[in-house]
Amino acid sequence: MRLSPLGWWTVGAVLALTGVRLVMAAIVPLSADEAYYWVWSRALAAGYPDHPPMVALWIRLGTWIAGPGVLGIRLLGPLAALLGSGLIGCAASDLRPGRGVGARAVLLFNATLLLGAGSVAMTPDTPLLFWSVACLAAVARALRSGRGAWWLAAGIALGAAGASKYTALFLPLGIGAALLHPASRHWWRSPFPWLGAAVAGAMVAPVLLWNADHGWVSLLRQGGRVGAWEPRRAVGFVGELIGGQIGLATPLVFVLMLRGVAAQARAARADPAAALLAALVVIPAVVFIEHALGDRVQGNWPGIVYPAAIIAAAALPGRAWRPAMWLGLALTALVYVQAASFILPLPPLKDPAQLRLAGWAELAGQAERARAAAGLGFIAADQYGIAAELAWQGKTTAPVIAAGERWRLFDLPAPAAGEAAGLLVQSARRLTDPDPAIWASAERIGSAARMGSGGVAEPFRLWRVVPRAGAPLVVLPRAGAPLVVLPRAGAPLVVLPRRGD
Repeated sequence: MRLSPLGWWTVGAVLALTGVRLVMAAIVPLSADEAYYWVWSRALAAGYPDHPPMVALWIRLGTWIAGPGVLGIRLLGPLAALLGSGLIGCAASDLRPGRGVGARAVLLFNATLLLGAGSVAMTPDTPLLFWSVACLAAVARALRSGRGAWWLAAGIALGAAGASKYTALFLPLGIGAALLHPASRHWWRSPFPWLGAAVAGAMVAPVLLWNADHGWVSLLRQGGRVGAWEPRRAVGFVGELIGGQIGLATPLVFVLMLRGVAAQARAARADPAAALLAALVVIPAVVFIEHALGDRVQGNWPGIVYPAAIIAAAALPGRAWRPAMWLGLALTALVYVQAASFILPLPPLKDPAQLRLAGWAELAGQAERARAAAGLGFIAADQYGIAAELAWQGKTTAPVIAAGERWRLFDLPAPAAGEAAGLLVQSARRLTDPDPAIWASAERIGSAARMGSGGVAEPFRLWRVVPRAGAPLVVLPRAGAPLVVLPRAGAPLVVLPRRGD
């Protein structure tokens, strides 16, 4: 395939960005959410209390390839961004044939913080974004080539997206709406889209079966956010939604996305490709705006619309994409530098990087010193992210225990019943004392803190606690340690080796 000068420049830029992202994935501290998903990867299941299992599978594969460190956890993120860049270029070229549209789509996609930051962090949005792009690319090729086999590829990608995050539901809704276009209705009479849907359904079935076997906990948790209504705060919630997308897309790319989607919506009546792009953006956008009328929409949720919106932006005439790309890349570079070094001494509450990433290793060290000084038998936390970070950091040879009802849904070892006392690490932002339903006794014995370059990122209270018999407690795994089995009743607490042992 012959590439234009812009095409060659795009290939070189994406390869260079992939190298940078791999370095960043290896040096940026692990966030609490990533540590939590790493725990999932050590207790593989068809579902979890919060999301489907794809992120756990990616982490498990990455750590198998690159080892149990931070790079292993995040390895598939930069690689998926590399492959996804090629796929979005193919989708753009199929849907909006024109000189340079594919290359512009690749460059604008890589200029967004959604991809730039998301490719060096491992969350459910990381595989979701990749599989969404793969699904769109397969559908685009099916529409352009008329070959039904591409619907099977679309079904595989759709199923993988559904096993990544529940917002993948917007993909079949948008595709189905686009196939109502007069030029595309013949596909409803073809067996191939139905076969693709069957493949997707088979891939998502284990997630549904897990939910059915666990009281539909994951679906109810996510679905329970639907229908909230708080009109007094609607303006603020909608403002947060829009502001979050301006940040994640970067400002100029966001403007181009709006203009591009508007242009595709106007062309949708006459053009089936435009109908597809418009449907994949407008349907979820309406749902998210409706939800924002009554509750907060997290900034990452609308990420499902970005592949189609980026292609729409790339199809716009003119050269406005160039300053949008450079601004996006510059903002991404700034985020990278701050996440890796906290070089800007911003107040942590004003800096998402410090708020999420700073000081976890130091906190784990403080907790271990306090535990050893008090002669306690374990370290515990009653917030899942804190517990996962304390386990991941590997600063103690004592067991790290997670407390809370959600942990009953994990196949992780439980500490044996007994009166052994331990150290509870609790965020001082929580206004409640340790839960008496979990802890038979709790005595405040000290304080700790995560520190950032601009001050305290998060203060903590330290408690001497004794667990109640039958409380929802599990012993968390450690990086580099073998998987463990559930202990027999009366067995001692499991002591796991430190990371790297």
